[in-house]
Amino acid sequence: MDGGKRHGKVDNPHADESWDADERHETPTERLDRNWTDLLQELRVVQTGVQLLTGFLLTLPFQNQFSKLAARDRNIYLGTVLAAVAATCFLIAPVALHRMLFRRHARRVTVSVAHRLAVIGMTLFAAATVGVVLLIFDVVRSYTAGVVVAIGVLVLLVSLWLLLPLYVRRSDR
Repeated sequence: MDGGKRHGKVDNPHADESWDADERHETPTERLDRNWTDLLQELRVVQTGVQLLTGFLLTLPFQNQFSKLAARDRNIYLGTVLAAVAATCFLIAPVALHRMLFRRHARRVTVSVAHRLAVIGMTLFAAATVGVVLLIFDVVRSYTAGVVVAIGVLVLLVSLWLLLPLYVRRSDR
């Protein structure tokens, strides 16, 4: 594809600069602007999902049947809410970071920090997704069914969000 010039450079944005200059004819500033735009598009997708999940979770205690939940289910609920709210905070933090660093010529640090915030936010979103599946299956079917399905969802998320990208990255060599 690119003669192998990019190998091992995914985690080192500085090493990627020569490839961007040669293949894309980008300056380092143009590359940072493109990276920031790409990151914002990704955040828009994941923010929608985490906000819907968080909104759903925040309405549950106001339902009549919520008071009948077992203590274990309330604990699962609280852990899931914390993960969803934390995910929301981490996934929105890049916007606040950008606002605070606006016009300070800090695009490199903004992109770098926002990338890490997004990864943490997605990890928390995955935890919240697994937690809500556990809670729903526990309440509707049984705790055992909840654990089995939650493990299945965890395996699916790890496969799609971690293992598949790593496989594609390695096979792209």
